Amino acid sequence: TPHIPGGFILPDELIKIGEVAKKYNRVLKINSGQRILITNLKEEDLPAIWEELDMEPAVKAQNSLKNVEMCPANYCKRSKYPTIGIGMKISKNFHGMQLPCRTKIGVAGCRNSCGSVYAKDIGVLVDFDKLFFVTVGGSAGFYPRMADIVTRGLTEDQAFALVEVILNYYKENALMGEKLGDFIDRITIDKFRDDVLEIAQLEKKLETEFK
Repeated sequence: TPHIPGGFILPDELIKIGEVAKKYNRVLKINSGQRILITNLKEEDLPAIWEELDMEPAVKAQNSLKNVEMCPANYCKRSKYPTIGIGMKISKNFHGMQLPCRTKIGVAGCRNSCGSVYAKDIGVLVDFDKLFFVTVGGSAGFYPRMADIVTRGLTEDQAFALVEVILNYYKENALMGEKLGDFIDRITIDKFRDDVLEIAQLEKKLETEFK
């Protein structure tokens, strides 16, 4: 499964993946992480396949930031803000980052949350006022958990900086194998929120005039 940031891929790269799958007589699977999986390959063929693809693996380590899923905000009539830019920036800077447990980030250009952002470990969304808010602790896994809002009313730069603070805080303080949501439940959302906002030098704002 090659790394395809946000599910956006150039035609030539898409053709290359198709040609490799055809060469090895395999089927492609478009997966939930906005990537393309080449199925049922033989382990001994993998080195040659990666060389032919000339692409990075989607998952570099099990306990890492596995992917940043993005809605097509720049091309959607419902979007309040073109969030593909911040999504790509987050992916470029943090994809593959070693963390206590597997981690996913979702980015959406409005509160419709296409891509199930509220079920991601970290969510970056845009409110009706075209300002960002960040969520944490979501999970659609074995123990489903709805994300908590960290704060609202952020600029794009502030939202990016807060994501970086959250990742580093989680990396430095959680137990190995502990999901972000489980870590938050252990220390309480109030402590988590207060700590990361203090580090990021941001104010707590949970209410919005838009209901």
